[in-house]
Amino acid sequence: MSEAREPALFEKHLLHYGRDFLSELIIRAQGSYLYTQEGRAVLDFSSGQMCATIGHNHPKIVEAMTRAGQTVIHLDSTMLSPDVIDLANRLCDLLPRSLSKVQLLNTGGEANEAALRLAKIATGRFEVIGVAGSWHGTTTGAASTTYAHGRKKYGPVMPGSLAIPAPNCYRCPIRHCADQCDMACLDVGFDMIDATSVGEEAAVIIEPVQSAGGIIVPPAGYLRRIRELCDQRGILLVFDEAQTGLGRVGKLFGFEEEGVVPDILTLSKTLGGGLPLSAVITCDRVAQTARQNGFSHYTSHTSDPFTATVGLAVVEVILNEKLTERAADIGQYLKDSLCELQSRYEVIGDVRGRGLLLGVEIVADRTTKEPDHELIMALSRRCFELGLNINRVGGLHSVWRLAPPLTISRDEIDQAIEIMDRALKEIDPVTKRVSIVPLAQSV
Repeated sequence: MSEAREPALFEKHLLHYGRDFLSELIIRAQGSYLYTQEGRAVLDFSSGQMCATIGHNHPKIVEAMTRAGQTVIHLDSTMLSPDVIDLANRLCDLLPRSLSKVQLLNTGGEANEAALRLAKIATGRFEVIGVAGSWHGTTTGAASTTYAHGRKKYGPVMPGSLAIPAPNCYRCPIRHCADQCDMACLDVGFDMIDATSVGEEAAVIIEPVQSAGGIIVPPAGYLRRIRELCDQRGILLVFDEAQTGLGRVGKLFGFEEEGVVPDILTLSKTLGGGLPLSAVITCDRVAQTARQNGFSHYTSHTSDPFTATVGLAVVEVILNEKLTERAADIGQYLKDSLCELQSRYEVIGDVRGRGLLLGVEIVADRTTKEPDHELIMALSRRCFELGLNINRVGGLHSVWRLAPPLTISRDEIDQAIEIMDRALKEIDPVTKRVSIVPLAQSV
């Protein structure tokens, strides 16, 4: 064991900020793989927490970083570099014409903060409606509209924080339907908003596919209906596309699935290629009203030239290598492979998602849909030991989030499926321990 892995030394000065650290140090990353200090290659089906969209250390990203490092790294936020202008223009070229004003920031939480501040100052109202199971960040405003986890024991949230049920077709939040959603949850949710709001609704913020909540894909027509409900009440619609934007769900943007255009769009993880880069994008009407009313969201790293150069490279790689189309095609291949596993293992209750943002729900019983947190943890540990990294999401439920780089190959997907298959064979669902089954007795 290396000195760095001795628990007393490994954790001596690191503040725990969430889940436990993995026991192996990562010394290199390339493409779809992480390489440990022990010399193991691990397939990364989390894309570096969803940020290495085009694979780890993509040559175009390294080239862009080198180029940016030789010109200008940082400027006063009132000073603009050509790449900041070019990235803003490029993003607007890819979006509906109404989305035409861009601010470049660092993280998804910060972009969502800016979006909510924009909505509040543009409308003159303060209430924000989120969705149960959502994840928008850990800064005050974003955290107040985050319901997946992390809300407990921090005291009061931002005044005016409201929520509606998540459109979870596998687990109807109002116990109304089973796998045939009629969107009653949305109507009931807005009935409750109308009953409890003080009449100061500024915005609804929603992910086109809910990620941390368990890969919740809304039923067809849901986003259109929420657009209608917002328009009826004069509420601005904010789409948080930190994880669904720029190709991951098989379309360039998640909102394109239903052709619903938000008033404000936020991008982050998929934009920076592993570097901290985000964007908040809005329409002229909101931008002009906000400016007239004195909008301010001024940070030390707004419009950073270094990350803008990298962002341009990320966008060009996604477009030039047709990674959006690839995510749709190879994502279906991955989904079909997961469904085949589901047909053989009772602990897989559901397989869902779009493109290369897929969820596998692990249950103790398919009929009751009781989640099995211990089992998914044991399976995840075994997968990592066998060379596959998968995130667990879902809050109260137990869901694997499969989100490999958009550059993933079919051979790498086959390798990941083989590892999951082996883990599902080897982990006893009762004891949650490795129980090697002789090949002749395999399922």
